[in-house]
Amino acid sequence: MSRISIVDLEIHVHIGVPDEERATPQRILMTVDMDHDFNSAIATDCVTKTINYFQVSQQLLEFGKGRNWKLIEKLAHDAGEMVLSEFQPAAVTITVKKFIIPQAAYVSVSHTLHRKGSGVH
Repeated sequence: MSRISIVDLEIHVHIGVPDEERATPQRILMTVDMDHDFNSAIATDCVTKTINYFQVSQQLLEFGKGRNWKLIEKLAHDAGEMVLSEFQPAAVTITVKKFIIPQAAYVSVSHTLHRKGSGVH
């Protein structure tokens, strides 16, 4: 099993518990770690045998448009479900960084989901 990562993808989403916080899109950074068997891609050097990380990033950039979340935990879960469904990695970990506490660099949540039958736990 190998891992492909998209690190600190900048996304703007409506997120926050109070309504006024969700009123304006906020900048978050999202890291996506996808576990997958890359043996076929390595043997063939063919992009169709791997996870197309450009397509993943483009879908995540569009994912939040027209939606809003109260919790970064829910955003991480929903993004992970989309990646599992659309790109079929064995497992995906989504880390969301939110810049809401002035005295902290950021607050983050990491959430891991596994594809049923993937053998990854």
